[in-house]
Amino acid sequence: MKKSKLSKNSHAARVKDRGVQHAPVLLDIHGLELTKVDRARLSHVLTGGVILFARNFANKAQLSDLCASIRALRPDALICIDQEGGRVQRCKTDGFTVLPAMAQLGKAWHQSQAPSETLGGLATLRASAMAWAAGYVMASELRACGVDLSFAPVLDLNHGESGVIGDRAFDRDPRVVSMLAQSVMHGMRDAGMANCGKHFPGHGFVRADSHVDMPVDTRAHGQIATDDMLPYGLLSGPLMSIMPAHVIYPEVDSRACGFSVEWLQNILREQLGFSGAIVSDDLSMQGAREIDGRPCSFSQAAVHALNAGCDLLLLCNQSVLPPGVKTNDTLDRFLDELTLSLLREEWLANEESELRRRALLGVGEAKDWWNLVREPRYIQAMELLAQIPPA
Repeated sequence: MKKSKLSKNSHAARVKDRGVQHAPVLLDIHGLELTKVDRARLSHVLTGGVILFARNFANKAQLSDLCASIRALRPDALICIDQEGGRVQRCKTDGFTVLPAMAQLGKAWHQSQAPSETLGGLATLRASAMAWAAGYVMASELRACGVDLSFAPVLDLNHGESGVIGDRAFDRDPRVVSMLAQSVMHGMRDAGMANCGKHFPGHGFVRADSHVDMPVDTRAHGQIATDDMLPYGLLSGPLMSIMPAHVIYPEVDSRACGFSVEWLQNILREQLGFSGAIVSDDLSMQGAREIDGRPCSFSQAAVHALNAGCDLLLLCNQSVLPPGVKTNDTLDRFLDELTLSLLREEWLANEESELRRRALLGVGEAKDWWNLVREPRYIQAMELLAQIPPA
């Protein structure tokens, strides 16, 4: 055991000696506060941040303390969470606003205007204002507790087939999705938070869930480009990060999007002109467990993702201890294997990727909770949220 630990430390030290400036790994932590093991993993040269889950949240004070302890250990750590609204919301008690599913904003967009309204398009303007409010409230509450980034908004289209997407999507129409997502992103930026559009180029058409299956979308590239992918082209400027789908589109590439040079570099970077961060979806999902028809380890998937063009790597829920198990070294082995693959030049550290990671950190001074809830802009946003039609 001591020899293995020394070996791992030596690998990381060799990377540090090379002056590597690329920390692509976003990992999870076990509970409500940092353990000794969490601290060691967060201190690793390849760790760039954490993703938090419901098990990491008890109340505002605890979340603030947890984020402060992460920041004290790693001042540049990117602290992330999934706080989309609807059924994907990790913090929703102790004052956190229960956010609507994004489909409710789509519903507001399509509401008929009252006969007394003489100016057309008022419903769409109201829906856009509500979307701004959703983004602002979500981001400002998280930032008040120290969280940098929520992986939102969802840019998938609701084709009525995907259970895992469903009401997480704003609408079926890519134009409506683009307009409402832009308003959500505007609200997030007003609170000092970056954004992450997902799941490129679109997860809403396939029925299979990439958490437990390998979805395949057999449509032609042209059909995807003019439908599901349209929001990414329209929003390529304001989007600061994008998460590719663990979906195979065989008319374009035999690999899932997150491991495809064709999708990430030729289409997303070159054709759409996207210059922000590309964040892999969770590498523990079933959609990432197989590449080119062959099973792969977490570290092998990570190397493929980095070489395809991902800047950041998500590996979730690996610090959790299964029943009856006292230790879980999955994350330690992953970090060690990824470090070794870097030393062997199986992937190359990318300074531009590191700059993109740092660009996702919270901007400006976040208000503490007491000052936030008294802020006129926050009060106005809450009033707008109250006007969103029910599901």
